[in-house]
Formats: sequence, C-alpha cells, structure tokens
Amino acid sequence: MKKSNLAAGILYVLFGAACLIAALIGETKLEGILWGFAGAGIVPGLMMIFRYFYWTSPKNSARYEDLLEKEKIEMHDELKTKIRNEAGRYTYTLGMLVICLSILAFGILGGLGIIDNARMIVLFLSGYLLFQFIAGIIIFNKLMKRY
Repeated sequence: MKKSNLAAGILYVLFGAACLIAALIGETKLEGILWGFAGAGIVPGLMMIFRYFYWTSPKNSARYEDLLEKEKIEMHDELKTKIRNEAGRYTYTLGMLVICLSILAFGILGGLGIIDNARMIVLFLSGYLLFQFIAGIIIFNKLMKRY
C-alpha cells in the first residue's frame, strides 16, 4: 500500500479535528455543517490509517498483492467495463430527467410561495444524490444479469 494513502488518512483526520475544534469553540449558523465535516473527516481518515497499517504488515502483504491483482483484473474486464459504461449512461439519463422534473416542481412550488428556504432544496439534493448512487448500482446489476 502506498504511503500516500497514509498521508491522505492523516490529512483527513487533521481536517476533521480542525472542524471539530471549530464546532466546539464557536457558535455559528454553520455549526451543524462543521460537525458533519468533523465526522466525515475523522472516521474515514482513521479507517484509511488502519487499512494502511493492516495491509502493510508482513502477514497480510501477500493477501494484499492477491487482492490488487483481482481488482486489476475486475477493473479491466471488457464486459464489466462495457456494462459500467452503459449503466452510467442510463443513470445519467435518468438523473437528467429527474433534474428537469425537479426544476419544474421547485419552480411551481416557489411561484406558489410554498418553498421559501433552502432547507427543502438541500434535503431534496441529498435524496437525489442517494437516488443516483442506488440507481447506478441497480442498473449495473440488472445489466450484469442480462449478459
């Protein structure tokens, strides 16, 4: 495993710790976001550091080499590459349709005065991100079953 993975993990933890300190010290309207960044920096950073030390230990290095070889084969498999591209295209098209309908819906709701704040839009975009991720996985799996 590369040392850059360890460095990235340390940077994540430092960023998360800085956000945690800022959230604990100051009281601002962005405190919730700082807490979120703290968790999003510290937890993945610690996992990256743990993973680096786990895979670089002498007893796991052979398994890690096998894992890298299998991953390389999976990533360069022509059928899976074709299916990933097709799934990405379908997910992109579906996402564009959802965005178009959302623009229309938010335009109507804003015109009627139902939506005033950005909270609803942020919640929607969070759900949309989750929708895109899940749709990509589902479409990829359906295409894999077809072939």
